[in-house]
Amino acid sequence: MKVFIQIPCLNESEFLPATLKELPRKLEGASEVKWLVIDDGSSDNTTEVALANGVDYVVRFPHNQGLASAFQAGIDAALKLGADIIVNTDADNQYDASAIPALIKPIVEGTADVVVGDRDTGNVQEFSRLKRYLQGLGTSVVQRFSGTNVHDATSGFRAFSRHAALQINLVTKFTYTIESLIQVDDASLALTNVPVKRNASVRPSRLFGSTWKYVRRNAWTMIRIYVQYRPLRLFVPAGLTLLVAGILSWLPWLIDALKGSNTGHLQSIILGAVLFISGIQVLLFGILADSINSVRSLTTKTLHRVRDVELSVGVEPKIYRKR
Repeated sequence: MKVFIQIPCLNESEFLPATLKELPRKLEGASEVKWLVIDDGSSDNTTEVALANGVDYVVRFPHNQGLASAFQAGIDAALKLGADIIVNTDADNQYDASAIPALIKPIVEGTADVVVGDRDTGNVQEFSRLKRYLQGLGTSVVQRFSGTNVHDATSGFRAFSRHAALQINLVTKFTYTIESLIQVDDASLALTNVPVKRNASVRPSRLFGSTWKYVRRNAWTMIRIYVQYRPLRLFVPAGLTLLVAGILSWLPWLIDALKGSNTGHLQSIILGAVLFISGIQVLLFGILADSINSVRSLTTKTLHRVRDVELSVGVEPKIYRKR
C-alpha cells in the first residue's frame, strides 16, 4: 500500500523545511511513503527548497491558481503515481505530523474512506472567543449542508482512500474543505474523525486577511455549493415562503371582497402579485437548478470513468520535477 503525503504551497520556502522534517518516511501498513508538494505559482524558491529537503515529486503552476486547484492537482498527480492513500497537510506545520498514523488507520483497516483531523477548535486557546464560536457555527452549518458528521469542517488535515480520491472533482477555487465534504456525501463515502494536535501558528494565514473576510468568502462558497448540489432544499422553501407571503398580502382585499365591500386595497393586490410571481419564478429556478444538478452528477460519473481509464493505461502525471 502506497501512501502519498501532499502539501499545497504558496511561497513557503521559509517554513516548509520544518514541516518536512516532521513527516514520516515509514508508516504501519504502508509499503511506501512518498512526499508530494504542489507549488501554487510561488515567487520564491519553494520548489528548490522542497526538493532539497527530500520531497519526491513537485507539481508546479506557472501562476497562482488557488488552494482548491492546488489540492485537486495534488490528488490527480498522486493517483497517477499509484497512491492508495493520500494525506493532505499544510506547509506551515500547523498540523502535528505525529497524528498521520492515526489518520490513515481507519482507511488501512477498511472502516473509512475519508478521515478528517479534528483540532477541537472550541478549545484552541490561540483562537479568539469569536473565532472559536464561528468555527463551531460554521461546522454545524457544513454538517447540515453536507450531510456528514464532520467535527472540524475547515480542517485541511485529511486522508483519502484511492476510491474516495477518485470521487473528488472540485469546482470552487477558494478552498476545498467544504465542497469535498458535500462530494463525500454524494458519493456515499464513509467519513470518520480523528483527534489531532495543532501546533502554534508561525505566521498569519495566507488564505484570508481577516476573520470576517474568511466568513464572507466561506459563506458565499457554501451558498454556491448548496445551489449546485442541493438546489431544491434552497429554492423550494424560498419559493413557498414567497407564495405564502403573496397570499397573506391579498388577505385584506379578499376579506373585504367576501364582506361585499369595495375598499380597494390596491397596494395589497400589487404586493401580493409581485410576491406570488416571484415565488413561482424561484420554484422554476429550483427545478432548472435540479436539472442542471442531474447533468452535473452524470458528468461526475463520466469523469470518474475517465480517471479509471487514465489510471489503467498509465497516463503520466504532469510532474514539474522529481527527486
